[in-house]
Amino acid sequence: MVDEKLKEAFAQDVVALRRAGLRPVVVHGGGPQISALLERLELEVRFTAGLRVTTPETMDVVRMVLAGQVQRELVGLINAHGPYAVGMTGEDAHTMTAVRRLARVDGELVDIGLVGDVVRVDPDAVRALLDDGRIPVVSPIARGGDGEVYNINADLAASALAVALDAEKLVVLTDVAGLYADWPRSEEVVERLTASELAELLPGMAGGMVPKMEGCLRAVREGVRTAQVLDGRVPHTLLLEVFTDGNTGTTVVPDAPADERNVS
Repeated sequence: MVDEKLKEAFAQDVVALRRAGLRPVVVHGGGPQISALLERLELEVRFTAGLRVTTPETMDVVRMVLAGQVQRELVGLINAHGPYAVGMTGEDAHTMTAVRRLARVDGELVDIGLVGDVVRVDPDAVRALLDDGRIPVVSPIARGGDGEVYNINADLAASALAVALDAEKLVVLTDVAGLYADWPRSEEVVERLTASELAELLPGMAGGMVPKMEGCLRAVREGVRTAQVLDGRVPHTLLLEVFTDGNTGTTVVPDAPADERNVS
């Protein structure tokens, strides 16, 4: 989302999916853009356990950048190909409701400010847009029952929305090739994991890959058929994955039912 050609390719891919009869929903982040504005405003940029530490001042910047900049840019890129995209946030129509999320560091829970975890999703507004032939573009911001507005990690927001929509697939685009088997000693990518295998690996992960894989795990455990982490630096990677037999990135699938696991 910081490379002009890649952004355009992504918009083309999403429109191609829509024209092919699929019903894509886009949930976007904006980490680099948020950090850039925070630095310009001389506000602290800090991450803990892969999540942005979000003060009230930081939250103001998050809302401005996500809903006012990144979302509008994506909507414009998609709508250059037809009247498809409609922007919204998790606040709209109470689509997402959040609670404060604590980060876990060395076994201890740490308060990282106005960072939220989605606890409820009302997908009706998103479904209405899909039924009208639109492409929802959702900013990961949600209001809590306490009245606070929370910064939601985009991967986790996408996972929660995928579950609520009974989606066939969750796709996470990132700036690496997938989940590395033994980083930094090796760049070998784990091609396929079951939910149980991922759950065993998750406690040993660090940095930005944690919420991505946590989102994939939540999704497949709660009804999404597959979750994939793809290298967004590859032009048209989304289209290639959906419409070809190419097996790129890391795919997470649900565990096999007990009766299947017991068959020898």
